Amino acid sequence: MHASAAHPPRLLVVLVPVCAAGAITLLWAAVGFASTPHSSASLLGLAALLAASMFAERFPVPVEGADAGGVSLLYVFVVATAVLFGWEAAALLAAIGTFTQLLQHRPLMRVSYNAAVFGGGAAVAGLSIGWFGRQDTGELLAAVGVAALLDYWVNLLLITLVVAVHSKRSFVTLVRTNIRATILPFALMASAALMLVVMWQRSAVLSAALVGPLIAISLYQRSTFRELRAMRLALTDPLTGLGNHRHFHERLQRELVAAEAEGAPLSLCLIDVDDFKRINDDHGHPTGDRVLSEVAARLRQGGESFRLGGDEFAVLLPHYDAENSLSTATAIVDRLCEMEIVRGERITISAGVATFPVQGVARDELIRLADSALYWAKEHGKNRVRAYRPEAVELAELKNLVGSADREARVRAAAILARAVDARDVYEGNHSQRVGDLAARIAERLNLPQEQIELVRVAGNLHDLGKLAVPDEILRKPGPLTETERLVLERHPQIGYRMLESLAVDAVAEWVLHHHERWDGTGYPGRLEAEATPLGARIILVADAYDAMTNDRVYRSKLSLEEALVELEDCSGTQFDPDVVDALVAELAPVALAAA
Repeated sequence: MHASAAHPPRLLVVLVPVCAAGAITLLWAAVGFASTPHSSASLLGLAALLAASMFAERFPVPVEGADAGGVSLLYVFVVATAVLFGWEAAALLAAIGTFTQLLQHRPLMRVSYNAAVFGGGAAVAGLSIGWFGRQDTGELLAAVGVAALLDYWVNLLLITLVVAVHSKRSFVTLVRTNIRATILPFALMASAALMLVVMWQRSAVLSAALVGPLIAISLYQRSTFRELRAMRLALTDPLTGLGNHRHFHERLQRELVAAEAEGAPLSLCLIDVDDFKRINDDHGHPTGDRVLSEVAARLRQGGESFRLGGDEFAVLLPHYDAENSLSTATAIVDRLCEMEIVRGERITISAGVATFPVQGVARDELIRLADSALYWAKEHGKNRVRAYRPEAVELAELKNLVGSADREARVRAAAILARAVDARDVYEGNHSQRVGDLAARIAERLNLPQEQIELVRVAGNLHDLGKLAVPDEILRKPGPLTETERLVLERHPQIGYRMLESLAVDAVAEWVLHHHERWDGTGYPGRLEAEATPLGARIILVADAYDAMTNDRVYRSKLSLEEALVELEDCSGTQFDPDVVDALVAELAPVALAAA
């Protein structure tokens, strides 16, 4: 197989010139070394250093976080050789020692590139200190320091370059990552190289004493790396290499704490591959796995990313407000949608975004809101991004309302929906929740069964659910509504009914539909009269009217408790069910007396 077939052209642009420059440098070093006379002691010492360097390269020291792989103690012997024997010996030692990588079954091209880089780095290090003295302590420190620094940078930049080109990742970002991961180990190895030089100058035999500490360092680093790798695997999705579900929750909690301390925003973007089951069914699981891996690779470019399971991913966006996070999420989705499943068939992506602290405060709440926005995107055509808004929450929470048999969970889901409605309406505070609580108290006063009482509470919470579909300019209009606007507003019971009926939420849907019917039959939408209106709806009407009267509205001030009760009694038998009004009066009379 030709090199051009084995490696993409972009990679050959790096490999060919670096390998060629390395070959020329090593040939030059070999000629220079061979033409210079060396004593037997020097050759024996170099042979010992070569043996040590080959052993070190055979067992490189792993480093957590370095994208270019681990580091090798070969560096210690290369720097020491450059200081003790010159650049030719250092370059040859680095290159020969590197070919030990063939024993690790690495590709020949990769080993050749590494040999060219390591040999070139050693040559640069050795040539740069050719004019330094070696006897004075200061000059010796300077020689070792300069050689170590230049060798480090040549290795770092050229190894990172080929990794960046191969992986299509940012060179600058990888350089920063690799510096953070390797600067400390290389500083320690530079110190070890200085020790080796000093001990060698006193006695080459004494330098063998450095073997023990180097082996200890290597063993300790390996042990630490194994522990870190085990921890990372516990937090990493094996297919994509992204953080897993557990890691996501831990990281999100830490970012929320940091955002709260800094007073900064934090956005969460949940991403889902549309119709992923169809991809697996039509093209097979290997293709599905490839799609997920490619999605993960592209997500890394958009922020800290996680795979939550299946085809669902998350991206954390610290310091992103709602506007910036929406544009970033849109860019991420656009980038993902460029992917092809097979030739000519592209994937589609849906995403939901929520932002702390504007929308969600706690971890679970932020996840829920982003998930609700994602669900909305799925339900409204897919292949789109949705930022959380109160009306986006209803579908996900209605499913929770239906799916849970637990009373507390149902009430909690209803309360969440109620807050979404109240956030858009003109009422002060938690109007829907107040109506639900008061309706439950009236139902209890009427001696309804406990199950009916709780259903009345839920229906009271959801009585204005249909207003999520009413435009803001109508809900918040300060003046009188036009006839057309009034008709739009009066459709909210039917809208709420359809939302609830499609999910089969007990009798709640029926009560929400009829909670604006009047006792005298002049209400809407069905103009039902007296007991033709379900009792739950009649209870909600009274509770809703009382709460509306006792709270400020845009067009009038609130009434006192006594005034509201008088108003309800005046309308008893025309607008309201007399029995329900009597139950409310009986429930609130002690409060009215206490206030008086």
